[in-house]
Amino acid sequence: MSAQTTAASFGAFARNGLGVPVLVMAVLAMMVLPLPAFLLDVFFTFNISLSLMILLAVIYVRRALEFAAFPTVLLGATLLRLGLNVASTRIVLINGHTGGQAAGHVIAAFGHFVVGGNYAVGMVVFTVLVIINFVVITKGAGRISEVSARFTLDAMPGRQIAIDADLNAGIITQADAIIRRQEVREEGDFYGAMDGASKFVRGDAIAGILIVFINLFGGTIIGAAQHGMSLADAGRNYALLTIGDGLVAQIPALLLSVAVAILVTRVSRPHDMSQQIMSQVLGQPRALGVTSGILGLLGIIPGMPNAVFLLMSALCAVGAYTLSRRRAAGAVVAVAPVAAQAVPSEQKELSWDDVEAVDLIGLEVGYRLIPLVDRNQGGELMGRIKGVRKKLSEDLGFLIQAVHIRDNLELGPNSYRITLLGAPVGESEVFPDRELAINPGQVVGSMPGSATKDPAFGLDAIWIDKVRREQAQAQGYTVVDASSVIATHLSHLLQSHAHELLGHEEVQQLLTRLGKTAPKLIEDLVPKLLPMSVVVKVLQYLLLERVPIRNLRTICETLAELAPKTQDPVVLVAAVRVALGRTIVQNIGGLREELPVITLDPALEQVLQDSMTGAEASPGFEPGLADRIQQSLGDSARRQDAAGEPAVLLVAPKIRPWIARLMRHATPSLAVLAYNEIPENRRIRVIAAVGR
Repeated sequence: MSAQTTAASFGAFARNGLGVPVLVMAVLAMMVLPLPAFLLDVFFTFNISLSLMILLAVIYVRRALEFAAFPTVLLGATLLRLGLNVASTRIVLINGHTGGQAAGHVIAAFGHFVVGGNYAVGMVVFTVLVIINFVVITKGAGRISEVSARFTLDAMPGRQIAIDADLNAGIITQADAIIRRQEVREEGDFYGAMDGASKFVRGDAIAGILIVFINLFGGTIIGAAQHGMSLADAGRNYALLTIGDGLVAQIPALLLSVAVAILVTRVSRPHDMSQQIMSQVLGQPRALGVTSGILGLLGIIPGMPNAVFLLMSALCAVGAYTLSRRRAAGAVVAVAPVAAQAVPSEQKELSWDDVEAVDLIGLEVGYRLIPLVDRNQGGELMGRIKGVRKKLSEDLGFLIQAVHIRDNLELGPNSYRITLLGAPVGESEVFPDRELAINPGQVVGSMPGSATKDPAFGLDAIWIDKVRREQAQAQGYTVVDASSVIATHLSHLLQSHAHELLGHEEVQQLLTRLGKTAPKLIEDLVPKLLPMSVVVKVLQYLLLERVPIRNLRTICETLAELAPKTQDPVVLVAAVRVALGRTIVQNIGGLREELPVITLDPALEQVLQDSMTGAEASPGFEPGLADRIQQSLGDSARRQDAAGEPAVLLVAPKIRPWIARLMRHATPSLAVLAYNEIPENRRIRVIAAVGR
């Protein structure tokens, strides 16, 4: 009953936030107040139990961040052990002359039973434990913690850029990006804290050595000077107590040092250490077979322990045979469905069902890329393509159709091709066993690998080994895997060809949805005022000029207002752009009050206006002027891009459509706006004027 009461009281303390302060005060009390031998036994046993629990928690944890409190726990355990050292030193020096039980049963057991009551053997055992802990484990773990902290902190900017790239490509949502950024920050804080916590372990090992020698020397002097013992008796008596005390403290210290080493050498994968060892070390039948052969050869050499070697050789052979049979059975099960599908069926008469429709959006992959789209093999590309479709649907304002994925043996093993309406619009090559390090323009140093270009944006990039990921991120590269490369390329192409994905069926769905909230508007617009084909053409023109159609209500109201006057799609698009001016400018320049713009020289602009003969016609002027305009505007836009500013050209409404068509493919980053599309609350700042 008293144990239950104590546990309930500790639980109440923990819930009220008093558990840690009470433990700290208890440790401080152990350093100041003398403890009876019974309490010292209880605390030593608790210390050993705590160290074992921490070690097992580290072994079974799946990722280092799941034990983010480990540095603090390590500090608390170290403080507890140092407090016990002070308490045990006090009781050993005060009562050591009374015999081996003076400091409690735990210290006596380690002094007599563990080392056989021989203080010389105890000293050797203690020295060996100290060497293992201090020289091997603690030093190695401290070095790994230091390197991990440095590389993690250096790689944080690159990882943040990679998260932003995945978010922009639609691979992850805003909520996922927030979680990933938080994980990056927590990982940096964790390894930074582990770098400092490893110094606690190292200092604790040094303190254990000093405390043992202080107790041994001080106890011998006190026993001989104050209690009338001979130097031999005092040395023997206090040596056993000191060695017992040192072993009781050193074993938990060794366990914690091993826990630190395990945690900092873990790879962040969703498996515990036992699973990783079983799958990666003992899961290779060839390695077990070769080991069995070597042990068998050693076992038949005369003079060797033949029975032991031959027994171990037999065990390894049995393990290799069992693993080989298990893998062969798995391969047969995997091949069986494929063989069943290969059985030819009875030929049947051709029908219209045998005529395949053209895929609106298609992705063809080579045979080495099939695992990327196979969920059974851990492929992530399907999920990322779904994220791309969701992100683009939210941004553009209509549902992006499903992507039809198929294998194509005519492609290279690592190649893929993206098609729209059956026609290829992009293709490239990726390597699933490597990662693409993209140079965003601020890279320090170079990386070994295969030079290439980012297929989406044409940036310089390098295919690198996966083990160099952190090094590349530390140098400023944006590192993505093969699935992300394909998903980003697909997102870029779908955004560029969004106007081709919008047809009559999609527009009808949009109008039906809007008709639920504005039925009169849709009833009057289609087909009374405008035919469906004109509405489709207007929405396609807007998407071609990178204007989202999310605000369909404003678009339809503008069309309904102008429909009695004209049905020219170009004129209607110009009016809709004016109505959506606030959205267009905000998408280009954000919430800034002042928008930097490029203009045409007034004389050139007047010449272009005078030469225009129709809404969609090109102006008539001397040959070569269009090339010079294109070159000058391209140079100005590139200077804006290099400065991190939006590239905007402001022209008269009459010539805006022609200028937009002229610059659409030459300089995609240049946004062409008309004067009347700028909202009244936005100021403009002319940064350049392009002349003839």
